[in-house]
Amino acid sequence: MPTILHIETSTNICSIAISENAQCVFAKSNDEGLNHARLLSLFIDEGLQFLKARGKKLDAVAVSSGPGSYTGLRIGVSTAKGLCYGLDIPLIAVSTLEIMSIAALRLRSATAHHQGGEIFCPMIDARRMEVFAAFFDESLKLIRPISADIIDENSYRDILEKQTVYFFGNGAEKCKSVIAHPNAVFLDNIAPLAENMIQSAEQKFAEKQFEDTAYFEPFYLKEFYTDTRSKT
Repeated sequence: MPTILHIETSTNICSIAISENAQCVFAKSNDEGLNHARLLSLFIDEGLQFLKARGKKLDAVAVSSGPGSYTGLRIGVSTAKGLCYGLDIPLIAVSTLEIMSIAALRLRSATAHHQGGEIFCPMIDARRMEVFAAFFDESLKLIRPISADIIDENSYRDILEKQTVYFFGNGAEKCKSVIAHPNAVFLDNIAPLAENMIQSAEQKFAEKQFEDTAYFEPFYLKEFYTDTRSKT
């Protein structure tokens, strides 16, 4: 089984993890703000020193591919590509919203009372009342494509009329007072973290779903905003 470095920088959190045999053996994160340019290399160096002490080498690098912060994604992806070039190992991309959904699934599974069949909607704060969102089922199958949605009282009404939807992520907080439906459940403290990439990255490694290191770019979803209100 592979040894993989996982990099997540799509939001204000900078995090890395290292997995061996599908188990997290090292993790480091900081949620104090957009310090990715300063912290990411330090975290990775610490992780690589950890591996060296164990006599291990990386087999691949996995990176959160977006959507999310333009600046954060650029830093994470450029760092991942540099490592892959330097070490001659493959690059794996994992959707940021899928990473968040894995965390939500684990939280839901730890809850004693759930009926099954729920839908998972990760949300990343874009700006004002806009979010980057998608819908996944319990098997992490994407059932509604990733989109930039402006939230109002009628948002997602068609889905909510049919089944329970879990909303989570830093974009969900501002939606609590707007999406008022009995089938809407809001999960707190769900953020994209590198350790939640392991499941998807391992599967992609096994299936050799690697990215073209030279041409891979993050999934920004929208054009970069330069005004001071943008989430960059």
